[in-house]
Parts: sequence; C-alpha cells; structure tokens
Amino acid sequence: MKFIGAHVSISGGVENAPLNAHNIGATGFAMFTKNQRQWFAPELSASSIEAFRAMCDKLGFPPQSIMPHDSYLINLGNPDPEALAKSRESFVGELHRCEQLGLDRLNFHPGSHLKKISEEQCIELIAESINLALSQTEGVTAVIENTAGQGSNMGYRFEHLAAIIERVDDKNRVGVCLDTCHTFAAGYDLSSHEACEATFAEFERIVGFKYLRGMHLNDALKPLGSRIDRHAELGKGYIGWDCFRYIMSDSRFDGMPLTLETIDESLWPGEIATLKSFV
Repeated sequence: MKFIGAHVSISGGVENAPLNAHNIGATGFAMFTKNQRQWFAPELSASSIEAFRAMCDKLGFPPQSIMPHDSYLINLGNPDPEALAKSRESFVGELHRCEQLGLDRLNFHPGSHLKKISEEQCIELIAESINLALSQTEGVTAVIENTAGQGSNMGYRFEHLAAIIERVDDKNRVGVCLDTCHTFAAGYDLSSHEACEATFAEFERIVGFKYLRGMHLNDALKPLGSRIDRHAELGKGYIGWDCFRYIMSDSRFDGMPLTLETIDESLWPGEIATLKSFV
C-alpha cells in the first residue's frame, strides 16, 4: 500500500495533524511534533498524546504511514562542541516525543560541517550523534534525509548516507528518506523513466532499498545538479510527472510515507488525488 500525503500543520496541538491530513485526502502524512523553530518545547500532555493516538486509529493512520520531522535548528555534525551537545540533547528529546506518540521513525537532516572540518570528520560526528541518541531511546528509527548540497550541508551524495549508516551500531534503527527535489538538485536525474531507473539502481547499489523509510515528493524549481533546494509543485518544475508516475507504480516504495512538501497547500488535495491515480 502507498501512504500518500503532505507535511501538515500541528497548529492547536499534535492531535490535529491526523485530521488535517484526512481532510486533504491523505493516507499518510509528515509533521513536526513541536515548534520546529525552537530547540526545546514543553512536554507533551497526556491528553494530547491520547488524542493523537486515538485520532490516528480512528482515521486509519498506522505508525508506518507517518513521518515526523525534527527541528531544523539541529546539526548533528556541528564542529563546535557546545553547539553539538545542544543539538544532541534536542535530538534525543525529539525521539522521546515520537516514542510518546507511538511513532516509529524520525526524519532529520544529517548535519553541516560549516566549512570548519572535513566531510569525513562531519560524517563521524553525525554517526556518533545517532549512536548516542539511539542508546538513550527505544523503538524509533533515525531516518536520514538526503540534502540538495547547499552550503556545507552533508548528505547530498548517496555515499554520505552509506558512510553514516556504516558507522551506526544498530542498523535496525537507522534509515533514509529521499527527497526528490534534493536528489535532483544534488545531480541525480529523475526527469524520465530511464533516469529514475538509473538513479534508483545507484541508490540500491550504494545504500540499499532496505534502508528506505520514506520519501518527500517535490518537483524542483532549479535545474539538475544546481545544489539549490527550491521545491516546485508537482509537474511544474524540472523533474516533471514521469518521476512521480514511476514511484507510484513501483512496489519498492510501498509501506512508507510518501509526502508532499510543495509550496501551494491549496493544491495538495489535487496532487494527492493525481498521485493516487498513478498507483
């Protein structure tokens, strides 16, 4: 089964996210579990946790259909020891919130070297951060999102993802989320069926589909290999519809959240309906 949806709002409480997803015709969704512009947040209340779980059950959203995302402030590869410690503490908190909500994965950007250390050193810090966080939590998989390669961000090459995974002790609790816009911006072509075949074959060879835990479905506003992260509505960018037809018709993408982060939220119901029609 394909779990298709969008990154929905938690305004008014996390318990509103499932209903927001249901209202746009989604069968899966992404969300923050707190204000993503803040390092830390008050503990989730027992009533919010109970209401979130109940609404997910009522509307048919199992844990594997939901992809929570951590705060954008977190940098698990930060070369500054004090900033790194703060990121690690915040990341553990994000994993705990997922535990409380009954969610089984947490999506995060791997980190940035800030042009102060090498890529290899940054990869070591990211993996060490993941190992520390997993040792303090249970049941939630750390899902590394590939990046477009802007600035000093890591994770724009499949080799980066593989190198991080290689250094994670518990391979059962680490995975990958591929963003189509990021993938394309990083130089992996997705603009045709043949291009998708080649790119996903490379992903399988270097990382492996066994680690894929979700996808973000976005067209790209900038050309192939731009290293610029600018999302476009589906079919309105340089990627085009062939990629999304490919993903929807391929069973390797079953059983995981496939979520939109396109710019115009008013188009989400139509985009979701179109994606469903490709399955």
